[in-house]
Amino acid sequence: MAHCKSKLLFVVYLSLLLISNAAKSYYDILQVPKGASDDQIKRSYRKLALKYHPDKNQGNEEANKKFAEINNGIYHFVGEEGLKQHAAGGGRGGGMDIQDIFKSFFGGGGGGHDEEEKVARGDDVIVDLDATLEDLYMGGSLKVWREKNILKPAPGKRQCNFRNEVYHMQIGPGMYQQMTEQVWEKCPNVKYKREGNFISVDIENGMQDGQVSTYFN
Repeated sequence: MAHCKSKLLFVVYLSLLLISNAAKSYYDILQVPKGASDDQIKRSYRKLALKYHPDKNQGNEEANKKFAEINNGIYHFVGEEGLKQHAAGGGRGGGMDIQDIFKSFFGGGGGGHDEEEKVARGDDVIVDLDATLEDLYMGGSLKVWREKNILKPAPGKRQCNFRNEVYHMQIGPGMYQQMTEQVWEKCPNVKYKREGNFISVDIENGMQDGQVSTYFN
């Protein structure tokens, strides 16, 4: 009987040891030092999520696995069970809100399917224009050729409207681990096509050499 009790205690101890090792590894998953602040963790998560997002890595199974892994990592810090385990293990407590993190990253409530996909703002383009003294004195306009990527319909389907579903998995007597699984929908496929057009830049009379004007296109 004593032998059975010792064996049971050993199994429980081993399970707790595995949980402890898994909890510590979440720092490595999110590439932050142990004891990192909330802001450090959130910044690292956003960077990694953007890098491994399935929209940027279609057909890349390793990237999809990495994306699911970092999502599981962030849930470890913000989930109720994760916070309890982490605090008990001497790590950081909590204070992060998972909805705030997903809203800031996806632009909505966790990237759910009810949210419309948002068009990302492109990079600023700086163009030097050559204007004559007459243009600067009298005013005028210049034509500038501008090219940019335009989304166009494409054959097939693509993964879209990503969201994370949370579930709990029992890993021992009275012990549960919170897990996340990423799910998505199928949307019409799109592709980028390079297109261009002329932009009319107005030169106001009295403008100075080196003066900057901003145009939105």
